Amino acid sequence: MAREVSRARTARRIAAGAAYGGGGLGLVGAAAVGLVLAEVQFAKRTVGTALGDPPRADGLYGSEFGRPGAGLEPGTVPLRLAMLGDSTAAGLGVRRARQTPAALLASGLAAVAERPVELRNVAVSGAMSDDLERQSGLLLDGELPPPDVCVIMIGANDVTRRMPPTQSVRHLTSAVRRLRLAGAEVVVGTCPDLGTIEPVYQPLRWLARRVSRQLAAAQTIGVVALGARTVSMGDLLGPEFAANPREMFGPDSYHPSAEGYATAAMAVLPTLCAALALWPESDRLEVSRHEDMLPVAKAASAAAGLAGTEVTAARGPWALLKHRRRRRVPTEDVSTPPPDPDPVPGSQVAGT
Repeated sequence: MAREVSRARTARRIAAGAAYGGGGLGLVGAAAVGLVLAEVQFAKRTVGTALGDPPRADGLYGSEFGRPGAGLEPGTVPLRLAMLGDSTAAGLGVRRARQTPAALLASGLAAVAERPVELRNVAVSGAMSDDLERQSGLLLDGELPPPDVCVIMIGANDVTRRMPPTQSVRHLTSAVRRLRLAGAEVVVGTCPDLGTIEPVYQPLRWLARRVSRQLAAAQTIGVVALGARTVSMGDLLGPEFAANPREMFGPDSYHPSAEGYATAAMAVLPTLCAALALWPESDRLEVSRHEDMLPVAKAASAAAGLAGTEVTAARGPWALLKHRRRRRVPTEDVSTPPPDPDPVPGSQVAGT
């Protein structure tokens, strides 16, 4: 409890600094942060494997729902889903488009909505939060209509490249505000737990976890105030990663495997659907599932420590802490994206 109170206090300070133009507010001591980041970078070099570019998954999913006789009103347009963020959002580490988290979410959304979903993924490997302005511009500045809903997964590179947390949150909230003003619902997958990287040892693993969770909580405070929802990425979404790292992590032991991305998508999908009022569960609290209404900072801190937890605004300074029931995302390829590209031999994409 004391740890959550301390995390909530730090997250409030970071979010306030982001909102009011504060400078680089430290998460932990500068020397400790330097040790953590050096260890993480060493781990990435130690386990790193040339992964090539992530496969392109843009296209139409659930096209069978748009066919004659599918029960839709004539002229129904597909739902528009956009994915923004870093290499986790891009799907670095898998070979097939349908294995990327964006494709899994598009397939799952189409199945729940029983409606085609058009996917655009503008996420870039190695991106930090300051690239979100460019990514959101790609979605909003062209001739295409804005997305109905956006999923953002960002934060790990901000930590490893030492972007001040107030600056990180400021860039994220700016992009979320722009997307919300354009009429899009927004779901943010907060900063993952860098303490899960296997070659990072104690006590640096504890420090990496602390840094990551403080930023995740601050991200939540910033974006929930704008009407977005967050899902805690935590230790890359659940105890499965700790119990089965060889299955859940990809060949570089840093990015998720296809099974890892499926686990992540399964945790994000309920919140994505709830944002569009498509999920069978309402935003009412279920006490039996340990859900609660808390001050935003406390809800953000609690979510940061429990992967897969949703935070959404309630009223005033309060937020809902939700643990939605997960559903297995469709595994069959129901999409019509461009063909999976062959990996480029010897290519390397740095960053997360």
